Amino acid sequence: MGDRFQVIVDLEAGEAEAARLKERVVGWLVGEGIVVADGSGYAAGPGWARAVDDDGDHEPSGGLAVHVGRGGFHSGADMPEAAVCPRCAAATTLDDAWSRFSDAMQTWRDTGAATVECPACAAPVPVPEWGWDGPPLAFGHLGLEFWNWPDFSDAFRARITDVLEGHRTAYLWGKI
Repeated sequence: MGDRFQVIVDLEAGEAEAARLKERVVGWLVGEGIVVADGSGYAAGPGWARAVDDDGDHEPSGGLAVHVGRGGFHSGADMPEAAVCPRCAAATTLDDAWSRFSDAMQTWRDTGAATVECPACAAPVPVPEWGWDGPPLAFGHLGLEFWNWPDFSDAFRARITDVLEGHRTAYLWGKI
């Protein structure tokens, strides 16, 4: 069967503001009753159904883990086939270019700065700015990882974006 996860990643929060935004979003989630603090993290709260699509019969069996600090997030076993340059929109097939991207991703995790040159336009593009054609990758300093919840509603995801002060977010999901 496996475990299913959904992650909302703040793509714009820097290191300095991630902890503050964590407190803001967790405060909102707790205040709405969507989650409750349970010592090691956050369990589904009595208002959890306000976060999900019309699936009130499928109560969450997992909780929320909040990740603060530089991190990469992915959808589990599935990976994208191409990276998309935000400068020229050219797609770079990852079959041949994966080692360049993988090395840059590790450098970004270690140092906070790394670029990959676009083969089409030659622009040096920071790792977090690349787009992905399939299962997304996301890089950020704040990630909200929900385990074994029904699908989130678009309205809930939009509200999270509002609580994160309008920052762009990425939504990933997967199963392990």
